[in-house]
Amino acid sequence: MSRKRHPTSLRFFGHLKWLDGKNLLDTIEPYRRKLFTQVLDEVGADGQPRCNLCLAGRGKKNAKSLDLVLAGLYCLLMRRSPQGNSGFIVASDEGQAADDLDLAKRLIACNPDLRVEIEPLAKELRLRDGSGSLRILPGKDVSGAHGKTASFIGFDEIHTMRSWDLLEALQPDPTRPDALTWITSYDTLYNTPGVPLFDLKRIGKSGSDPRMLFSWYSADLCTDAAFADLPPEQRANPSLNSWPEGLQYLEQQKRRLPTNKYRRLHLNLPGAPTGAFLDQGNVIAAVVDGRRSLPPAKKTIYVAFVDMSGGSSDDAVLSIAHKVESRVVVDLVERQAGGVPFNPRDAVAKFAEILKHYQLSHVTGDNYAGETFKHDFKAHGIRYERSKLTASELYEALEPRLNAGEVELPDLPVLTEQLLTLVRKGSRVTHEHGAHDDWSNAVAGAAHAAMNDANQRYASHFWVTRDSPDEPARRTDVIDMSRANLWHHPHILNRW
Repeated sequence: MSRKRHPTSLRFFGHLKWLDGKNLLDTIEPYRRKLFTQVLDEVGADGQPRCNLCLAGRGKKNAKSLDLVLAGLYCLLMRRSPQGNSGFIVASDEGQAADDLDLAKRLIACNPDLRVEIEPLAKELRLRDGSGSLRILPGKDVSGAHGKTASFIGFDEIHTMRSWDLLEALQPDPTRPDALTWITSYDTLYNTPGVPLFDLKRIGKSGSDPRMLFSWYSADLCTDAAFADLPPEQRANPSLNSWPEGLQYLEQQKRRLPTNKYRRLHLNLPGAPTGAFLDQGNVIAAVVDGRRSLPPAKKTIYVAFVDMSGGSSDDAVLSIAHKVESRVVVDLVERQAGGVPFNPRDAVAKFAEILKHYQLSHVTGDNYAGETFKHDFKAHGIRYERSKLTASELYEALEPRLNAGEVELPDLPVLTEQLLTLVRKGSRVTHEHGAHDDWSNAVAGAAHAAMNDANQRYASHFWVTRDSPDEPARRTDVIDMSRANLWHHPHILNRW
């Protein structure tokens, strides 16, 4: 049943041009036309829109963001309401917001009818008669919009969201039966209860929400009967036939991308692979939301682990941690300056300064490059000791600590993704083909050292403190790593 109060979505799109001058409607595949009709046009027995929530997921390069922008423009221009036509498109980050805004502006530029109605501004599209606007912003910039009424709220790519905070803050106005929320994304990195995409997919699959339209195309789940029996790549990419290179493009991406990224971007599957070594829920629970790092603190014994690299492909990563009662707190995870390639000796110099900032003169690392990095760190006054455990053994030691809730991790997406995508290959725990585990290895090493090595390392040595070189020495059994006036006892100096 179609709405009669204004033109249907397909009629509206049929009057517009695409960026290359073609009729816009001719570029919209049948499965997308059906989605627009179901979400934007159909009404219930009460005359109100049948759908007020759309969750649309499919692989990358399948017009998800385009459809979101088109839906926003339609609601801005066609769904006129006495309560105004203001709306939002909330993007995952600055880059995504800029892309969405640029796409909308280019559509307006090539359609005179849109230019007459809409004035493009820095971060919004404003109706020239003042009756509404469509603001396109990254999630971090919409705090001031909380509680305001909106006819359209779109979310572009929520796969990085771990909590409901933003979605809850932008829930639709209950006094507006015409309000529509449109969410588009490929699948989440955090596939566990309490994560928005996980919860929304579960609601969609159950069919328990009559006003929700669940449209999902992935390698393992497809809500469209026309695609459900196709091979996985075609199920996840319903616009595949419109790509110039078709399946060849996906074969190219499979060769170029790490397996976990290919699965998520192009097969629309959750971030953790089948057979992931660590429990996703426990990893996510260990992440302290918003904490990037912790500065040095007084009376704290720190330990450090470094995963070095030759500089051509992998990051070099330093991690610092400490123990609090039965818990391990990972204070810092830092890579070399810049991306790859890089000079590994510059990374050593950077890490040495960080270690000294935490009053550390010792770091443990893997056996990469033989004695090379041992000598490089020594030149900066840092003793480098080879780890007695392999990376696989460090991961096996980390797992029970995570399961017991005894680890606090910083909120670093690269680290989280690497931990979630560790797999077991034979007797080893490692990364997937084409992926990396430099961040996760550094953290596993630091966590193991904090839990098992810190007290042992320092308990067998006593330290002498004094407020000045002339003051009588006082023996102490507790290291105060924050003191700048810390003096080694001469009889044990050579042991360090």
